[in-house]
Amino acid sequence: MNTLGLCAAVQLGLAFGLAALLWPDRFTPLFDILMFPWAASRRWIRANGIAAIGFSLLLLMMRLTGNR
Repeated sequence: MNTLGLCAAVQLGLAFGLAALLWPDRFTPLFDILMFPWAASRRWIRANGIAAIGFSLLLLMMRLTGNR
């Protein structure tokens, strides 16, 4: 069950990371709510997408090497 949660986190991270890179305009309302005092910009949304993809790759490497 623990492996299933890790695999789901990898898939969600990749999905949201790629979506933020491909369609930053659609994520602007969500980031306006999440980053309330600051305005969400395309630059921050793309940076978050790259970070989400990097985190997903890190989780994938942890899964492949067997560390949990």
